Amino acid sequence: MTTTPAPGLTAVLDTTRTLLEPALREAVATHLGPQMNRIARYHFGWSDAEGRPTGAWGGKMIRPNLALLSARAAGAEAEDGLPAAVAIELVHNFSLLHDDIMDGDETRRGRATAWTVFGVPGAVLAGDALVAAATCVLLAAPAAGARSATLAMTAATRRMIDGQAADSEFERREDVTLAECVRMAGDKTGALLGSACGLGADLQGAERRLVERLEAFGEHIGLAFQLVDDLLGIWGESAQTGKQVGADLRVRKKSLPVVAALNAPGTDELRALYLRPEPLTEPDIRRVTTLVERAGGRDWAQNEADRQIAAAEECLTAVDLPDDVRRAFTEVAGFVVGRRL
Repeated sequence: MTTTPAPGLTAVLDTTRTLLEPALREAVATHLGPQMNRIARYHFGWSDAEGRPTGAWGGKMIRPNLALLSARAAGAEAEDGLPAAVAIELVHNFSLLHDDIMDGDETRRGRATAWTVFGVPGAVLAGDALVAAATCVLLAAPAAGARSATLAMTAATRRMIDGQAADSEFERREDVTLAECVRMAGDKTGALLGSACGLGADLQGAERRLVERLEAFGEHIGLAFQLVDDLLGIWGESAQTGKQVGADLRVRKKSLPVVAALNAPGTDELRALYLRPEPLTEPDIRRVTTLVERAGGRDWAQNEADRQIAAAEECLTAVDLPDDVRRAFTEVAGFVVGRRL
C-alpha cells in the first residue's frame, strides 16, 4: 500500500531522517564486519553494488520516528531516544532483507534486492548481523532502561519471526482459523510497531503503564494496517497498491478477509475454488473476489480495522502526553494505516 504523508508529517519524517542517518551509519560501521557492512550499505541505499557511495537512502522512517516520539512521551528529548530509533530501524531492515528472499522479490526501492546482488547466504547473514547490531546499540545506550528496552525489542523481534513463520505455514494449510490469522498478523506486523512506540520511553526508564499503553497503541495500529493492506490486496486499484488487481488472491494468500470468509457458513464454492491445486484463472479470481465479499470477508475486515483504530485511540487517551506528542503519534498512525484517525 502506498500513501503520501501530509506536508507537516513529511517535515517531521525528514527531521527524523536527518537525526537518524549519522547514528545508523555509525552503528553499521561499528558493529558489522567488512563483508556484512558492504551488503548492509547497499541495502540501505548508501552505496552501489561495487561499494561506491550513492548519497541516497530509502525508507519512510516510520518506526524510528515512533521511537523518538516515545522518548518525548517519557519527558525526554527526541535525541535521547536515538539508540531506540537506530535499533528498531536495524531490526526492521533485517526483516526486509529476509522478506525479499522468502518472497522472491527482485527489486526494492527501485533497484535490485540485496540477495539478487550478493546471493542468498550473504543477504541472510547481513540480516542476522543487523539484529546483533541492534542489540549492541541498545545495551550500550547510556540510559536507565537500556536492559529493559533490549529485552522488549528482543521479545518483539521473536514475535515478528513467529508471525512470519505462521504466515508461511498457512500457505501450506487448508484450514486456518480466524483467531490464528489475527494472531499471526498481530505478531508479524503489530509486534515491531508496538515495540517502536514503547521503546524510547522504556529506554528512559519510564513507568510500565506508559510503556505498555504506547506498545498497545502501536500493536493496534499495526493490526489495522495489515487489515487495510489485505483489503487493498483484493479490492485495491493497481495505481494505489503498485500491484496487480487481486494480487493476493492470485497467489492464494490466506489474508484476513479471505480467512474470515472461508470460516463463514455456506462457503463451499469458495473453499473448493480457492483451495484447489490448479492455478486460478482471471475469471476464477473475479469469482473468488465476489465470494469473499458475499461471505462477509470484506465487511469484517473493514469493521475490524475500524475497531483496532478506535482501540489505538483509547490507548493514547489513557495516558498523559504533551499535546504535540499525542498529535504526532496520531498523524504518524494515520499515515501508517493510510487514513487520518
